[in-house]
This record gives sequence, structure tokens and C-alpha cells, in this order.
Amino acid sequence: MVGRSNVGKSSLINALVKTKLARTSAAPGKTRLANFYRVAVEGKSPFYLVDLPGYGYARGGDAARVEFDALAAAYFGNRATDPRFRGVFVLVDSRHPGLEADRNAWNWLERLGVRCHIVATKIDKLTQAERRRHLAEFERLYSGQVTPSSADTGEGLDQLWKTIATLTTTPRQ
Repeated sequence: MVGRSNVGKSSLINALVKTKLARTSAAPGKTRLANFYRVAVEGKSPFYLVDLPGYGYARGGDAARVEFDALAAAYFGNRATDPRFRGVFVLVDSRHPGLEADRNAWNWLERLGVRCHIVATKIDKLTQAERRRHLAEFERLYSGQVTPSSADTGEGLDQLWKTIATLTTTPRQ
């Protein structure tokens, strides 16, 4: 899982596994390492959800950005061609379509050949009219389906589990 700081990566992991596994904080930029969570679903082979540090927040200034860039390059550079690596959920805040940092991350991952899935978090914070408008904008920007989600209400978790099931059972092309 990748996304800007404070987009809800750790909260979404916790909502998916229905336990407080990943550490969360109200202060952005707390996750500094790639955190690997082994998930075992009954009757399925275990897989890993990985919580990467957020991008786009200046905690630590330029040094933090350089540190994140190095971590991301090492992580994805080593995995982009690994057949066990199945894809990335790119989390975007549903309240803010079109942020440059999100577009840059998406474009970089696409250039690496990484299979990406857009997840619009915090969807519960929008009115119905805002949801329609923002989701349409995300789909236009990212040329495809966007999964709306809320770690607070559980909205979208079933769809995310279906996507995870597809990714973990389908051989990589």
C-alpha cells in the first residue's frame, strides 16, 4: 500500500484484517519503514500486505524525502519483476482528486510496470454529490476503476478483498 502521508494506509490495513495490526497516528509521517504484515485467510495461501511510508509530507524536510525515495526505489526496484509480487494499492484521499504527488506516484509505478489499483479512502467524509464528482474525476485521471473505501465505516472492504483474492490467486503475467 502506497499513498501520501495521512491518507489512511495503516487504518485500511487494520480495517481489512479486523484488528489493530498496523500502528496509526493522527500525526502524518509516523511510518518510516516498510512494514510487512503476513495475512493468512482460511483456506488460502498466506500473503503479505506492506505498509510503506507516506510520500508528500515534509516531516524531516528534504532528508525525509530522499529517505522515502530511496526506500521506494529499493522496494519496487527489487520486486517489479518478482513473480510473487502481485500489485499495489495506491491510496488517494477521496476529498482531494488530482493531487500532483498522487499523480507522480502513479506515473512512476506505471513506468516500472507495476500493476496498480486506485483506492479512494475516507469516502465517508463526502456528500453523495461530492462522491460522484470526485470518483468520476479519479477514474478520468487514472483511466480506470477506483475503489471507494472507508476504514471507519467498512465501505469498500468487500471489494478490496475481492481484488486481493484475484491478485493472490491469478498467476502473474
